[in-house]
Amino acid sequence: MFTIDAHLDLSMNALEWNRDLRQPAGYLREREKGMTDKPDRGKATVSLPDLRRGNIGLVVATQIGRYVAPDNPLPGWHSPEQAWAQTQGQRIWYQMMEEAGEMVQIRDLAGLDKHLARWHDGSPNDHKPVGYILSLEGADSIVTPAFVERAYHDGLRAIGPAHYGPGRYAQGTDATGFMGAAGHELLHEMERFNIILDATHLCDDSFWEALDHFNGPVWASHNNCRALVNHNRQYSDEQIRALIARDAVIGGALDAWMMVPGWVRGQSTPKSTNCNLAVMIDHLDHICQLAGNARHVGIGSDLDGAFGKEQCPYDLETIADLQKIPDLLRQRGYTEVDVAGIMHGNWLRFLRKAWA
Repeated sequence: MFTIDAHLDLSMNALEWNRDLRQPAGYLREREKGMTDKPDRGKATVSLPDLRRGNIGLVVATQIGRYVAPDNPLPGWHSPEQAWAQTQGQRIWYQMMEEAGEMVQIRDLAGLDKHLARWHDGSPNDHKPVGYILSLEGADSIVTPAFVERAYHDGLRAIGPAHYGPGRYAQGTDATGFMGAAGHELLHEMERFNIILDATHLCDDSFWEALDHFNGPVWASHNNCRALVNHNRQYSDEQIRALIARDAVIGGALDAWMMVPGWVRGQSTPKSTNCNLAVMIDHLDHICQLAGNARHVGIGSDLDGAFGKEQCPYDLETIADLQKIPDLLRQRGYTEVDVAGIMHGNWLRFLRKAWA
């Protein structure tokens, strides 16, 4: 089944992990054998060939560059200009993949329809370019809100104002506090250019403030449920209901610590915690029960988002195994219409409405 993944850190993997994503995940693992600079070395799950093999023809692909103030212990750049430069290098990598025929940027409905027609023409996927919608995870690299216009003309179509910790425009995971005037100005510029607000990673205070001050389209590219795993990174039922009221779609994430309670980094394993793909269905189903339908969930896997096989479902070898999800949904009683919606249709409906 044609599949959309609403959150993949492809350029980060290419440039910071030094992975040639034109090669299969198995090749990437083999090449990284013996490397210890990152905990997920030798455990990659994502590559362009594996996306094609899994019929994942459209992804939301990120840029990311964090600014850190002198008192911020998180890793990041010491000026917004440095963070901007990093994201521009990431953007150029996507352009290089386009020039190589590996990817194609989707900016509007005409491009979306053309791309979908190519992926549904009945021919093998082997040489089809993977479509990508450009997203910015954390807005620290937006030097001033005026840079939103420049980014939009370069294809940026979604922005998450915060990532981890305190940010320049909003507060993120493990932080608290409000957006303030700079955040409001950012939201205004996003609304002016019809850029999607990605509510993922916003702390509770900034989440509610963002919804109050932004009238454009809202989604949550990769988020799970606080009711099942109690952490501020997840959404409470109240937040989920607020997103449903905005006609948002929420992408189920496959990072094990977000899926199962009690995960201990460096100690827990997917098998010891019984973390499999069915656990993601638990989170999606919880949202569906709150909504009373299956129209507000999709997939936003976050695979290889600074973790690999050591921290994702044990029954997933590569991202191509997202194709196991339809049968898992059918086993839970979801109809074929619901299954198609979760795999791609809900994201497409959202985009058609947002870009109309």
